[in-house]
Amino acid sequence: MEQKREQWGSRWGFILATMGSAVGLGNIWRFSYAMGEGGGSAFLIIYLLSVLLLGFPVMLIEFSIGRRSQADAVQAFKKLAPKSPWFIAGGLGVLAAFLILSFYGVIGGWSLRYTFEYLTGGITGDSSEFFSGFIGSTVSPIVWQFIFMALTIGIVFIGVQKGIELSSKWMMPILSVLVIILAAYSLTLGGTAEALDFMFKPEWSAFADPNIYLTAMGQAFFTLSLGMGIMLTYSSYLNPDVRLTSAAAIVIVLDTVFAIISGLIIFPALFAFGLDPAEGAGLVFIVLPNIFEALGGIGTIVGLVFFILFSLAALSSAISLLEVSVSYFMRRLNMSRRAVTLIVGVVISLLGVLSSLSQGAMEITIMGDSFLDFIDGFTGNLLLPLSALITVLFVSWTWKKEDILTHTDTSGTAWSGLFIFTVKFIAPIAILVVLIIGILNW
Repeated sequence: MEQKREQWGSRWGFILATMGSAVGLGNIWRFSYAMGEGGGSAFLIIYLLSVLLLGFPVMLIEFSIGRRSQADAVQAFKKLAPKSPWFIAGGLGVLAAFLILSFYGVIGGWSLRYTFEYLTGGITGDSSEFFSGFIGSTVSPIVWQFIFMALTIGIVFIGVQKGIELSSKWMMPILSVLVIILAAYSLTLGGTAEALDFMFKPEWSAFADPNIYLTAMGQAFFTLSLGMGIMLTYSSYLNPDVRLTSAAAIVIVLDTVFAIISGLIIFPALFAFGLDPAEGAGLVFIVLPNIFEALGGIGTIVGLVFFILFSLAALSSAISLLEVSVSYFMRRLNMSRRAVTLIVGVVISLLGVLSSLSQGAMEITIMGDSFLDFIDGFTGNLLLPLSALITVLFVSWTWKKEDILTHTDTSGTAWSGLFIFTVKFIAPIAILVVLIIGILNW
């Protein structure tokens, strides 16, 4: 027998949970180093345009499929388009969420280890040696990965309302307070003027670099959790009377604000200590601990607050990634939420061990990349844009114009015509470009 589908307890519960998915490592870690490598304000301007012109329409499309179907990411397409291959988009989303969580849990474990270190006195000495020694060991990173995954599994195990929604209601306010406190402190370190120039004063020559456009559009999709089946799954727990446009707008605005404020945490500190903003992926685990140590006694407190923020952001996104797979396998296996959550969570955790070991303990490579980097590239460059592209084409070219406007709640708006044009032409072309260039550069 088909199980009764769970529902969000309130509209704000849905919005906070969706924000929790969007506000994750993509905002605090990936956004800052992508912006640093992308030339600062030029990246930010293209990113903001990508979020507005692409992120918002695609999010509305995923919301509309989920709310209309009231089903998981695969079954949604099968209900709305029986006996057609469109369900492949949902399958790609479930696979992407499954694989992303396998290495996301590893990084989440790193953040917990750093939180513990700052709770017990901080990291002294060469942070690069500490980091490489930690991720290169066999047991320690796996233990912390399992702790992080146990927290994720525990929240999803409880259910939509009592687990995901309730945890989001306390995590998101805490995240908001912590990010504002850290930004306010960072702005007192002496690098504010340089940081503000870097973030908000355009270097016009940077716009000639095509890689910035690709990186910014890719970041917009990644940070908004598009193509992962998350927005579709979360919206399938919605009551039909919840208005999608306002919910999507709130999520996108607050997610963008989080990303910008996160930049105000990191860049003033970098400039204050004369460091290069294009420090890359090692920014959080290598560069920032050196800054915290240089701050003296207060640095331990700042480091602790930062990594609590980092861990909570990772956890809120990990919950949504796990829920995509749990929602699918509950129907597919016709088993209870608790049983499926435990089974899927354990399998993902075990797969993540390969990503953890590939960072130094063992040589586990695929096509010349470490296992973690391969999974990251495979999902980010192929699965996510391909899933998003098929999803957009499904709605924009198989639904009638009236159905698109009705189910996205854009009917009667002043920009309904622009919305239709965007989802039919601009969004598919832009996603296709991201997909092709991503594959070529992979």
